[in-house]
Amino acid sequence: GLDFGTSNSTLGLGSGNGVALCPLEGESVTLPSAIFFDYEDHKARFGRDGIGAYIEGTEGRLMRALKSVLGSSLIDETTLVQRKRVAMRDVIGMFMRHLKTTAEGKLGQAIEHVVLGRPVRFVDEDDAADARAEAELIGIAKAQGFRHVEMQFEPVAAALAYEQSLAREELALIVDLGGGTSDFAVARLSPERSRAHDRSGDILGRSGVHIGGTDFDRRLSIHHVMPHLGYDALIGPKKLPMPSHFYHDLATWHRIPTLYIPQNINYLRSILFQVDRPDLIEQLIEVLVDRKGHRIAAAVETAKIALSEQAEVILPIPLDPVIETTLHQGDLDHAVYEDALRIVQAIDACLRAAGVTAGDIQSVFLTGGSTAVPEIRRQVLSHLPNAQPVTGDLFGSVGLGLAMDAQRKFA
Repeated sequence: GLDFGTSNSTLGLGSGNGVALCPLEGESVTLPSAIFFDYEDHKARFGRDGIGAYIEGTEGRLMRALKSVLGSSLIDETTLVQRKRVAMRDVIGMFMRHLKTTAEGKLGQAIEHVVLGRPVRFVDEDDAADARAEAELIGIAKAQGFRHVEMQFEPVAAALAYEQSLAREELALIVDLGGGTSDFAVARLSPERSRAHDRSGDILGRSGVHIGGTDFDRRLSIHHVMPHLGYDALIGPKKLPMPSHFYHDLATWHRIPTLYIPQNINYLRSILFQVDRPDLIEQLIEVLVDRKGHRIAAAVETAKIALSEQAEVILPIPLDPVIETTLHQGDLDHAVYEDALRIVQAIDACLRAAGVTAGDIQSVFLTGGSTAVPEIRRQVLSHLPNAQPVTGDLFGSVGLGLAMDAQRKFA
């Protein structure tokens, strides 16, 4: 069972002894969905190893949030890797092949059968693009040597994992908030039902929305980092605003590499004497010339995670010299508030699809790293007055559930 996530990936293995997550990097069963093309050693490095090499200053190209290109036009584009154009689907394929070969090394045998997780919606309100995204993912998996590929919705997989802990029947809402998508399922679960091969009748409703942790990162970055790079600067006597795409792309993991082109740097230098804050535009130029975009994104992500547990954190913006800005938990609450409302609306859509009310839900199973964000958690739980909150393995529940599903489908 392969959970290819926007931020992290897991791979669950099923055997006669049950299911377990495979260690993918050292002893860790999670692998950040990142690939770093190391120009010094001429090799691809994955996960924490790749991110660490990039942050330490190794010359190369870092790519994260690879899943985000599925369902978008970017999947058909190529990206420049040390003077060579590489198709985006091939980059995703390299990452998936690394997961596969790592697991095969642990098992000592080839893996040809896989259940891939998918969000309820790859693309909101576009069924054709959504279907293309699923087809692309299946095609990429087959190109890496998976001969038999099945799909399962990620919240359904999480439901299968949660069900193993139950002693009685429950009407549960599964809330899976990942890096790129938020997915929901209403399911009737019980120890007895868990033994059935076909569970389609127990999944009463599902919904999803293209909101996740990378969106929270982007909003936090726009509000608290981009002003230091000229986001609010004005150009010329007409006081025209700075082109916003610089800042929105710089705050979006998979868009960052598109900024590192000479045309952008030349444009910014050409307007230096027309803007009211040339010092800030100089700092933006520094970010692009020295390719510091992913370092900024990593610092914002680290601050977001810390603010889920701490009232205040220092966010270092990696300029020369470093700029330190203080963030409070209220800043994170404000940044994610509108997304939290959209998540609750998607939950309502799931409840309507299931033909139940918020008051009918007995338990809410929370999985995915973004369920740790306090404002998101508050909004979700306050909407379900009778539900007992249950926190699962934030990063492993889906992978385990996919492996359970694989056992049933391929045994």
